Amino acid sequence: MRYEGVLRKMQTEMGSPIQYYLVFENDFLNLNQVLNKSLKLDLIKHQCLNCGNDRPIFRQGFCKSCFFEIPSAGDWIMRPELSTAHLGKADRDLDYEKKVQLQPHIVYLANSSNIKVGVTRKTQVPTRWIDQGAHEAIEIVEVPNRYLAGITEVALKDHVGDKTNWRKMLTNTTVDENLAEWRNKLRQHIPEEAAAYFIASNQETHLEFPVLRYPDKVKSLNLSKTPSFEGTLKGIKGQYLIFEDDTVFNVRGNEGNYVALSIH
Repeated sequence: MRYEGVLRKMQTEMGSPIQYYLVFENDFLNLNQVLNKSLKLDLIKHQCLNCGNDRPIFRQGFCKSCFFEIPSAGDWIMRPELSTAHLGKADRDLDYEKKVQLQPHIVYLANSSNIKVGVTRKTQVPTRWIDQGAHEAIEIVEVPNRYLAGITEVALKDHVGDKTNWRKMLTNTTVDENLAEWRNKLRQHIPEEAAAYFIASNQETHLEFPVLRYPDKVKSLNLSKTPSFEGTLKGIKGQYLIFEDDTVFNVRGNEGNYVALSIH
């Protein structure tokens, strides 16, 4: 079986375990069905997710000129506290920014390698937690725009981490935590503007990933250095494929690479 197309982040579906899909222009592949099979990846070219040209990928699947021009790669994506649509002020394209920023956002705690605080649009729950490889998560506040979520995250990350240790997440050296207890401890640090949006429910979300064997020590596959790779797929966690020889491949980190994928 052979597939060909530009890599985009894997689509997911909540389940026990989570279902993962690679979606190409004219085809898709349920990766759970490929576990324990040999998978070969060949880099053919680059294809910017915005302009479609064969140019080196700079960040987030975009070539350099698109990354610095298009509204979906503005600084407020990674730093929500920089959002200004609620003030009617444009960064790159106010219509686009209003559409994305002026909708309900969740500030949450997730445990993937350690407890971390994060921000996502409400429509991206639980997708965001799946993409981070979190095995448990809880919501802290639900606010009406991205700016309020951003300033809440900034205030809370003085007291809890905001980064995932991806190596630790992939080797599954994680410890269960009482996220409701953590959230209640952090409540006092929520900014005044967002305090009324605190979510009092103690409901945690638990996630199960399709992994047959976790790696002992991860080796990262970089297609620009190793344009051809073959290995037996042993698991999928976060946005990573895990192979039998402890090689891991970050699909999201390789967005914009046009590949051929063969399954034996």
